[in-house]
Amino acid sequence: MTKNMNRFMAAVCALAVLSTPAAHVYAKAAGEPYENYNYDNWGEAIPSQGGFVADRTVSGYDLGIGAFDEPSDIFCDHDHIFYIADTGNDRVIAANSRLDEVVRVYDEFTMPDGSGTKLNKPMGVYVSSEKGLIYIADTNNSRVLVSDMDGNVQCEITKPDSEVYDQKKTFLPQRVIADKAGNVYVVLGNITTGAAMFAPDGEFMGFYGANRVEPTAEIISNYFRSIFMSEEKKAQRTRTVPSGITSFDIDGDFVYTCTSSSTQSTDTVKKLNAAGKNIFADMELHFGDYKPVYDTSQNKMYSAAIVDIDIAEDGCINCLDFTTGRVFQYDEDCNLLFITGAIAEQTGGFDHVAALESLDNDLYVLDSSKDTVTVFRETSFGRTVHKAAALHNEGRYEEALGPWEEVLKRDGNYRRAYIGVALALLRKGDYEGSMKYAKLADDGKIYNKAFEGYRRQFLKEHFTAIAAVAAIAAAALTAFGIYRKKRRTAGNNEKKGEEQS
Repeated sequence: MTKNMNRFMAAVCALAVLSTPAAHVYAKAAGEPYENYNYDNWGEAIPSQGGFVADRTVSGYDLGIGAFDEPSDIFCDHDHIFYIADTGNDRVIAANSRLDEVVRVYDEFTMPDGSGTKLNKPMGVYVSSEKGLIYIADTNNSRVLVSDMDGNVQCEITKPDSEVYDQKKTFLPQRVIADKAGNVYVVLGNITTGAAMFAPDGEFMGFYGANRVEPTAEIISNYFRSIFMSEEKKAQRTRTVPSGITSFDIDGDFVYTCTSSSTQSTDTVKKLNAAGKNIFADMELHFGDYKPVYDTSQNKMYSAAIVDIDIAEDGCINCLDFTTGRVFQYDEDCNLLFITGAIAEQTGGFDHVAALESLDNDLYVLDSSKDTVTVFRETSFGRTVHKAAALHNEGRYEEALGPWEEVLKRDGNYRRAYIGVALALLRKGDYEGSMKYAKLADDGKIYNKAFEGYRRQFLKEHFTAIAAVAAIAAAALTAFGIYRKKRRTAGNNEKKGEEQS
């Protein structure tokens, strides 16, 4: 009854502050074109404090190089240099950490034979700290350039001459990353079988991390019908293929991928190990807004379309949603931390989000229509949350207790903090307190662990009393049994005496 009442009150509060039917927005911060919100235990949008605030936008004019033209990607290297794939201008811009000065413009490279070559609509850029190389997805030249930082090409990756690669399809690289060993992963715009993987020397190694097919009712029905089809009909049947990978990022030994398909709910975001296994596969996760967005002007429902993913230095997972123009930030365990941004004209709002990057705890979002980079600075509330989350991720749950409690003082609806406090109290052995906060967070796993600890602790503390009560009960049962046996024997003897007389 209490839970239903809580849900009802949450729904009433949400309806009272909802400003537009499509936005789920609340608690607007000063100067922001969007309002800050989060989600409660039941998936309802609720007011929340913001973790980021839009600081400024940066254009090509601000950098003194003329306007950007449909920029597609942004990357920050180990030296805190930003690289922007300025697609329409056929160049890659390198700027300093403050994004107020250009370090270098990459628009022409030197091939191994000494000849020059230019970019043609580059859509992706990555810099390897281990190899000291820059990787560029040179889309309209159908290649990936691997160059040193002075523009000398070390390797040119082109369409694989392999039976595994469909030779009817062109080679259209859109995103590129490389691992510590120098293996190169490429997202191709017309390939749905995963990212193309190449050895450091450019040799094709196959595909990596393909998405699964969404198990819809239609697909399941077609599968059973195919059992009874002839081979000829099977050959003529339209094949069901998964959605392709849209973008990715690499963090240590793991590759994180995302897909922008609004029709697919599985594999929206994946965490892949070296073998290509999705660590998130068996977890019930949701990325983006819980409910589809309704566009009144188009009379359509739009679901989340994650176009880019970034793994921050502290392990937070940042997902960029094209549909809403928002950044959804999660901790390492995929608990939602913050929602930032919107579709809007003001600073902090976007037309067509294309890519995002992080530096320290700040966010940088690229808009391919406005031709700008928006810089989001961490707020004091965001700093407290990130401190607590970082301690939690390091396994220092008790040290995270203070910051989590500070978060709850500032935002009593912040579910992630209840989880953090519950885990910290569980580690400290305060099982009753852990059960209380786990219940407030509606986290059954933590509650069950706390209850087990509470039960063990109770038995240990009251063992003597429990044992004494058990002994008394056993003695009482024994005595009662003896008494009943004597009564039964006496009754039987009395009955026999009456029969004999």
